[in-house]
Amino acid sequence: MDHNHDKSKLISSAVVNRLPRYYRYLTDLLKDDNGRISSRELSKMMNVTASQIRQDLNCFGGFGQQGYGYNIKQLHSELGRILGVDRGFTAVIAGAGNLGKTISKSNLFIKRGVTLKALFDINPDVIGTQIAGFTVLDVRDAVNYCRENKIDIAVLTLPKDETAPVANMLAEAGVKGFWNFSNMEFRIEMSDAVVQNIHMGDSLMTLCYNLNSK
Repeated sequence: MDHNHDKSKLISSAVVNRLPRYYRYLTDLLKDDNGRISSRELSKMMNVTASQIRQDLNCFGGFGQQGYGYNIKQLHSELGRILGVDRGFTAVIAGAGNLGKTISKSNLFIKRGVTLKALFDINPDVIGTQIAGFTVLDVRDAVNYCRENKIDIAVLTLPKDETAPVANMLAEAGVKGFWNFSNMEFRIEMSDAVVQNIHMGDSLMTLCYNLNSK
């Protein structure tokens, strides 16, 4: 039995959602060559209570010592391992429109251990053009490409009506993770695939709610 897998099922999504933020702050602390930090010091930086930080990290083993704090380099490394930064995941972008272009030109992949390998699109006017050093490929070739190159993640910035069919084809080609910007939720027919839906409108409305509440 895989005890680590069983344990991961017990960790709440709220805790998981905070881990990347911890990792980001620890990355900044490493740049300043800080050796150790207490949960109280980290809480002041992140506006999260020290007890919440300790509870979150204890879900994965704790990593700190009372009165001694956390070794920043070690904690950064451990959280990176938990988040899969050291796994060498590979990704493609399906949809080379404005959003796809912006994502491909950012450094968000490499900073998190993910290597962008290719861009695909359905528009004949876009296929064959150069974006961020990549020649945009025909989305019809994406299945063979992902299968041959063992791609882990597909970033979906396609039109809504194209998103689900392409995602299911890529899942059949072995892609296990989908970062979905299509503003529609869908179910991958293969049960072991994971979809992270990004709803920018929801985020904007949350901001509007917080403004309205004041």
